[in-house]
Amino acid sequence: MDQIQAMRIFARVVEAGTFTRAADSLQMPKASVTKNVQALEERLRVKLLNRTTRRVTVTADGAAYYDRAVRLLTDFDDLEASVSQARTTPRGRLRVDVGTTVARLLIIPHLSEFQSRYPEIQIDLGVSDRTVDLISDNVDCVIRGGELADQSLVARRIGNLEFITVAAPEYLQRHGVPQHPRDLESGHRNVIYFSPVSARRYPLEFHKGGEVIEIASPAHLGVNEGNAYISAILAGQGIGQLSRFQIHKYLESGQLQRVLEDWKHPLLPIYVVYPPNSHLSAKVRAFVDWVVELFSRNPLLQGESRLA
Repeated sequence: MDQIQAMRIFARVVEAGTFTRAADSLQMPKASVTKNVQALEERLRVKLLNRTTRRVTVTADGAAYYDRAVRLLTDFDDLEASVSQARTTPRGRLRVDVGTTVARLLIIPHLSEFQSRYPEIQIDLGVSDRTVDLISDNVDCVIRGGELADQSLVARRIGNLEFITVAAPEYLQRHGVPQHPRDLESGHRNVIYFSPVSARRYPLEFHKGGEVIEIASPAHLGVNEGNAYISAILAGQGIGQLSRFQIHKYLESGQLQRVLEDWKHPLLPIYVVYPPNSHLSAKVRAFVDWVVELFSRNPLLQGESRLA
């Protein structure tokens, strides 16, 4: 069992990148983490890690050992799960990261359903529009929109967001209703979204037939959080593009009005993403399956809708 523990600790150090972050995620003293890795190296008679004052890197032998260790640990966990019947009763702490809008409108309102179904799973729910690193941040799975940059992760597509162009009625009364996307380049105030990580600005995007128009400027206001973006449009700050899922109730109530309806925005794919282990743990599998079911029940998360 000590060998299994040392193997787990070594794998966590590799994934976290530092002894300090590994110790924090394992809730162990840093000295214990260091001692376990040193003992493992002494037993194997090989150097697994190169250490600097700021970061550790894996040696060639360490990389080979890590690949085999991850597979062995996964098989070991599956064996224990099958013996203890954890597959029928998933248990343990689950770290999930979700964007602010999906968390507020979908996950949190339905979370009691998941908790009733799996009472022995404890969830740490991270809510942010910032992209987390699943490995170094020790996150079990995330829900993300947009195409994935990291192809090493496992991604399951669970839905699509349809974006539409909207404004508050008060804004349209003051500035008029645009008839063409190019109207937004003068005489209108545009609200755009920018990345909370890279600060990349996402232009308003319009497709019709084979024509594509992007309106990047002038942007009266840029916002880097989904709920704040909605608030800005509701407050009459300008014209923006939001998913129908986010704002369908405001369309129904008349608080927002759709404009430029003949011009479409590409659907944004939504994925549930988890690290590339050969098997999913029972608790992650339970959450992923529940999320797939939850998204499938909502037509506003499955592409273009006839609603509103």
